[in-house]
Amino acid sequence: MAAAEMKSYREKLEKYLYEKNAFTDLLAKAEAKTGVKRVYIVYVLLTILCLYLAIGYGAGFLCNLIGFVYPAYASVKAIESERKEDDTQWLTYWVVYSVFGLAEFWFDILLFWIPFYYLLKCLFLMYCMAPGSYNGSEMIYQRLIRPFVLRHQEKVDRFIDDAGKRAKEVIDKVLGTALAKAGSSIADDQKKES
Repeated sequence: MAAAEMKSYREKLEKYLYEKNAFTDLLAKAEAKTGVKRVYIVYVLLTILCLYLAIGYGAGFLCNLIGFVYPAYASVKAIESERKEDDTQWLTYWVVYSVFGLAEFWFDILLFWIPFYYLLKCLFLMYCMAPGSYNGSEMIYQRLIRPFVLRHQEKVDRFIDDAGKRAKEVIDKVLGTALAKAGSSIADDQKKES
């Protein structure tokens, strides 16, 4: 079955590589100049990308760029489309991306020591943005994030409401004090002018 799936992916890739767009136009030019089939050019580019993510300088930036640029573009396209399913797919990706980013922030000191971390992270993000039944963000959301949020939703909502009320009280108090001081300062300036 794995061989059949790999063949299916290769066929999809080759079909994509012959569609008309800016990337395939560049591949066509490279294919014409080198005489190498474009699918092999893509394999070489992917190999270089993987090596760079494994050992290259700035691999973190490149990984974050890959995990952000295409999903942001696809999200804009999803917003503009009439279908609801693509909106849900990309919103789910961004929820998983945010949770992953938060976890990454807290465990950064440990993640630094994982060999090939940015390559693994990039593969994970690509898994999360994969189309169809292989979409990792859907699986992670349904099995981990959704149950956690549903279990703690009332507590979080209460906390957010309380924090909003307290913030409003503090802002009202600060603004009231600032306006009172500004008013007394203006009155003092007017007395000095008289």
